[in-house]
Amino acid sequence: MFIANEELNKTIEDVSEDVKFSGVVYMKQRDEVVYSGAYGYANRVEKRSNKINTRFGIASGCKLFTAIGICQLVEKGLVTFGTPLKQCLNIEFPNFDENITIHHLLTHTSGIPDYFDEEVMDDFEDLWKVKPVYQVKTLKDFLPLFQMNHMKFQPGERFHYNNAGYIVLGLVIEQQTGLPFTDYIETEVFKQCGMNDSGYFSLDRLPEDTALGYIDDKESGSWRTNMYSIPIKGGADGGAFITASDMIKLWEELLNHRLLSREVTNVLLQPHVNVKGEINYGYGVWMNKRNTDIYKYHVMGYDPGVSFRSSVYPNHNIKLVVPSNKESGPFEITKAIENHFELVK
Repeated sequence: MFIANEELNKTIEDVSEDVKFSGVVYMKQRDEVVYSGAYGYANRVEKRSNKINTRFGIASGCKLFTAIGICQLVEKGLVTFGTPLKQCLNIEFPNFDENITIHHLLTHTSGIPDYFDEEVMDDFEDLWKVKPVYQVKTLKDFLPLFQMNHMKFQPGERFHYNNAGYIVLGLVIEQQTGLPFTDYIETEVFKQCGMNDSGYFSLDRLPEDTALGYIDDKESGSWRTNMYSIPIKGGADGGAFITASDMIKLWEELLNHRLLSREVTNVLLQPHVNVKGEINYGYGVWMNKRNTDIYKYHVMGYDPGVSFRSSVYPNHNIKLVVPSNKESGPFEITKAIENHFELVK
């Protein structure tokens, strides 16, 4: 199937106008960029427009990067997917089950307490009333938020999306490599992919061509940036900044087995746990599966002032990246493209 650009343009333009989209839509079919468009402002005060090469925060969209990092440790023989947590991380978690493995953490089936439990808490910003957000600069800074808490359920019992599990995986990477987590990912993942414009940037030291995240108050019509609403620097559970074209490079390098061996790539992209219906989870990546056919791989991220979707449709040889510096838009645009071109039928 070849996507006609005229149809694609109209589909995206219509939805972008409806949702007042602010961000980038970047789509590639095989080796051809079939759509690239930028919308809204990267900086509203200065009226600086978003561009194709603008950097955006992607929140939890970068859990895939953490999973790739862990898989690289497996290839180096430093850990296995079955290694118990207590054997690869010298940090005390007195109330954690001793049978928790790397696999459990990667698949959100560990049962450990989360620092932001979406089954209990509604507002991510409420979290920082306990610990000021500007104090959270490293992975270890998250530990007081969950380290002493009790298990939510037994390891392997069920899927429960867990940010703390990926913080712990990042700590494993730090201990096993001797490098800060962000340095490791920037060197061993981003640099290897040629993702030269992406990184884990501090909110108070953002490089040029980076979009500020905006939180809109629909009742008053006012807005504010997300400076005091998310950790000042991203880590293993989220918060990297990417350009849309860099994210495409990540998918291409991963799927062409240039980041990991074919064998380990297949393990990462395998459906390890069913979430609901056709939705499954691998290692750091969601996937939609019908019978034996995986028709969509995707990552997503939502934070105050951030929303992100990126998908791969293997049956159509299509890769799509939709980052935004608002809290909505990427889902609606992704859905419209999927429906119009029947990408998920």
